Amino acid sequence: MNKTNRVRWSTATFLAVVLAAMAVPVQATGSSGSSSAQVIIDWDQIAQQNIVGGPFPQARSFAMVSIAMADAVVAVQGKYDPFFAKLRLPVPDGASAKAAAAQAAHDVLVALVPANQAALDAALATSLEGIPSGARWSGRWVGRRVAAKIVAWRLNDGFAAANPQPPAFLPSTLPGIWRQAASGPAQFSEIRNVEPFGLLYPTQFLPVPHPQLESAEYATDFNDVKDVGSATSATRTPEQTRMAQLVANAPGPYFSATGLFRLWHNIARDVSLADGMSMVDTARMFALLSASMFDSLQTSQTSKFVYRLWRPITAVADAGNDNNDATEAVSGWTPLLGTPPYPSHASNAACIGAGAAQALGNVFGSDNKSFTATWYTGDSPPSCTQVANYIYDNYLQRRYKSW
Repeated sequence: MNKTNRVRWSTATFLAVVLAAMAVPVQATGSSGSSSAQVIIDWDQIAQQNIVGGPFPQARSFAMVSIAMADAVVAVQGKYDPFFAKLRLPVPDGASAKAAAAQAAHDVLVALVPANQAALDAALATSLEGIPSGARWSGRWVGRRVAAKIVAWRLNDGFAAANPQPPAFLPSTLPGIWRQAASGPAQFSEIRNVEPFGLLYPTQFLPVPHPQLESAEYATDFNDVKDVGSATSATRTPEQTRMAQLVANAPGPYFSATGLFRLWHNIARDVSLADGMSMVDTARMFALLSASMFDSLQTSQTSKFVYRLWRPITAVADAGNDNNDATEAVSGWTPLLGTPPYPSHASNAACIGAGAAQALGNVFGSDNKSFTATWYTGDSPPSCTQVANYIYDNYLQRRYKSW
C-alpha cells in the first residue's frame, strides 16, 4: 500500500511508520538528478543493490560505504570534520567532490563484494561522465585514499570473530536464561568485541534490564505474549498479525533487519531530496544514519548476551519453574514468528528504528517530515536514541585517526 504520512521521527511512532509503508525501489537512480547530492543518492542505491547477508554484516557495510562518501566529500568541500578518514596530504585544487564520493563508494563496495566489481566499475564510469579530466583525476585520488583508510580501519575491527560457534556461548537450563531452540546455536554472541563506528564501546548506552521473573510486570508481559503472540492466537487481530509480519520482513524464518536498513535509507533519500540538501550535508546525513543504525543494533545485540533472557518459546513451556504464580506453562506452545538464535532482550528492531529516527531528527532539526514509502510483502529502549545523539554530538569532535 502507498500512503503519505506526516510522522514524528520519535521512537514512539516508528512502528506506526513501518506499518504505513516501506520505501523500497532499490535500483540505482542514475545521473539524471539535478541536485549536486545526486551522486550520494545514486551510490546509496547502488550499495543497496550490492550489499548482501544478514543484518549484522549489512549494517556494517552500509556504514563503511556511507562514511567513505562523507569523508571524501568533506576532504574536498570542508564544512565538517571527517568522521574518520582525515587525509595526511593536501587535497589537489579543483578536485571534484562528485568524483571523490563515487570513487570512495566504489572502492569500499569492491572490497566488500569483489565478485561484483565489473558492475561497480560500470556504475563508476557512469558517475564520472561529464567531469573535466583534471577535476575527475584529483577527485578520484581523494576517493581512493579515503576508501583505503576506511577499509583498513575495519579490516581488524573484530567483526570476523563476532559470530563464534559454541562453546563460546553456552546455553543454560536455569529459569529465565536463554536456551538453544530449533533455530540453532547463538549467533553474534561476541558482537560486543567489534569496534563501534561512533560509540566508545557497545555498552555505553546499555538498555535497562528486563523485568524480574518474579515480578507482576513480567507476568503481565508474559501473558500478553503467550496470548497475542501464539501461532494459533484467537485474540490477535488481523492488524496485529500484519504488524508482526511486516516488522519481520525477511525470506528467512525469523526477524531480519535487512529491510529496515533500506526503509530508513530510502526515507532519508526522499526527505533529503525534498529539502534540496547539498552534497556534503547529504553525505553527512547518510554517514550519521548508517553509523547510528550499526551502533544501535550492536548495542541491542550486546544487551541480549548481557541479560540472556529466554525466548517466549522456552518461557511458556517452562513457566512452571519461573517462581511466578501468575504465569502458567502451555505444552507445545509456538509463536507466530520463528525464534531467532539469540536471547530476547533488548529488541533489535526497536533499537534500529530508534537509532535511525533519532539520527534523522538530529540532522533535520525537526521531528516532523512528510514522505511516501511502500512496503510490499511501542516505544524502544531510550538507550538507542542516546546512541544516535552521541554520534551526532561527537561528529565534529571525534579525534582524527590516521595511519
